[in-house]
Formats: sequence, C-alpha cells, structure tokens
Amino acid sequence: MNALVDAFAALHAALFENIVLPALFALGFMDLSELAFDATEFVLLGLVQIVAVYLLLRPLEAWFPAERWSDRSGVGTDVLYTVLHRAGLVPIAIYALLTPLIDLVDAQLRQWGYIPPGIESVVPALADAPLATFLLYLVILDLADYWRHRLQHRWGRWWALHSLHHSQRQMSFWTDDRNHLLDDVIAGVWFAGVAFLIGLPPEQFVAAVMLMRFVESLSHANVRFGFGGVGDRLLVSPRFHRTHHGVGVGHEGRHYGCNFATLFPVWDVIFGTADFEYRGTATGIADQLQGRDYGDSFLAQQWLGVKRLVGRS
Repeated sequence: MNALVDAFAALHAALFENIVLPALFALGFMDLSELAFDATEFVLLGLVQIVAVYLLLRPLEAWFPAERWSDRSGVGTDVLYTVLHRAGLVPIAIYALLTPLIDLVDAQLRQWGYIPPGIESVVPALADAPLATFLLYLVILDLADYWRHRLQHRWGRWWALHSLHHSQRQMSFWTDDRNHLLDDVIAGVWFAGVAFLIGLPPEQFVAAVMLMRFVESLSHANVRFGFGGVGDRLLVSPRFHRTHHGVGVGHEGRHYGCNFATLFPVWDVIFGTADFEYRGTATGIADQLQGRDYGDSFLAQQWLGVKRLVGRS
C-alpha cells in the first residue's frame, strides 16, 4: 500500500512540475499554483477511480445484468459525464469556486468567534480512534446528503435540474455522474459547506468523497443483485437504488420518491422513505412514456435542463 501511495505522489508531483506549473507560468497565473496543486491531485485521483471502477464493475454488469441491452448507445453520454465530473472541468471549476468562498466564510466566522470544532474536540474519546472518527464524519455527511437528495425531488425548480439524472433509460455505473452542471454546483456547495461546518479535515474530505463516489457507482450499476436482507439495510445496494430510479416509483408518492440515501439506508428507514421491494422496474421518468424529451447529447441535456428550470420545457 505504501508503494502505491508513493507512486501516486511521485506521479502527482511529476505532472504538476512538468505540465501544470509551466502552463501556469506561461499564462501568468502563478498566483494560482497552490490551488492548481490541489486540483491536480483531485483530478488524478478521479482518473485512478475511473479506471478502478471500470475494472471492477464492468465485468459484474456483463455477468449479472439487471437489463440486457442490444444497443448500449445510451450509455455513451454518461461516460462523458463521468470523465468531466471526476477528472475534468467540473471538479476544477467547483474547487476553484468553493476554495475562496470557504476561505471568506471561515475568516468571517473566526471574527465572530466560531471555529469549526471537529469531531475529536466534541467527543474527546474519539481522538485515538481515527477509523471511528472517519465513520462518524461519513454518517453526518450521508445524513446531509439524504436531505439534499430529498429536496432535489421535492422542490420543482431543483427537480427540473435533477430530473436529467433520472432520465437515463439504460442505467449503469456510469450514470452516477449524469447531472446537470448547475445541479453539480449546488450539490458541491452543499457537501463542502457541511464538511466545513463539522470541521472535516482535508485529507478525510478527499477520502470521504472517493468512498462515496465508489458506492454511488456501484449502486447505479446495471446488476441485479443486492446485499441480502441484512446487508441491504446496512449499505445502499444496486437493488435498493435501482428502485429509486424505477419508472413510476422513483419520483412519485407522498415523499416524491423513495430510497434517497447515498450510503446508509437507515435514513430512509427512519424518515419513512425506504422501499426494499425489488420489482425489476425499468429505469427512467414516467413523463418520458408520454414523450417528454430530456435530450440525447450532453449539450441538448444541459440546454433542456435550463429550459425546464425557467419553465419553458
């Protein structure tokens, strides 16, 4: 493991020193070098994760498919979303936007006497239990993400953006990142804001993002298995989340859908939105059956999302 970490650090340093830094110098943006160093690491981690997720999940989709498709063309755009989101412009843009904003908020809060506490200072007994501390951070982040997801379905304007994610009729592990760019920005601000307020250390922030991304990729995979009666209640499984994307199930009913959790289904159980029945329902949105168009290409999907947002689609 140490050898892998050292190899990654060496690759990160080489890319930054030989490609990113000269580019910043040529463009006159050397004042952004610290920000660019962190962004380079984040992008490189994204590339590593794309490769790892593909090698792990693509065989599972081939061996245990929930649906068999003779034509996989609908998946292609989702691949572009994944590359842009995990190793492209989206994380760089969000990082560039949030870093100065969080620094500004941090400075103002410190003037008012508030310093993000960190779990260890609130629960001193966890100071010598890093794994338990990290798990508790995950629980808090996942609770916040659960309510963010609930609001995406409940508020019409937000659903106008989030519905793009649900419009995929060929859901696969690539679908996790199929989001409107404005939706990505809002979700990024939400997640980073919660992480800041609870004092999540930067290195644990990266680890939390990587872990949650992997589970989300798995939960969107085109596979027909779950984790069993107990396992499905401990961690969000592909079966559990496929129900959330089911036509006539994922955005209907009193709660505007079901199975909103990212990691831990316990939130759905507590708040009455859990549905553990697996129906094998096709994925998508009910209004697609009446002919509503969500677009096929990346640009069309983004444009139609804006039109829905302003009430013109």
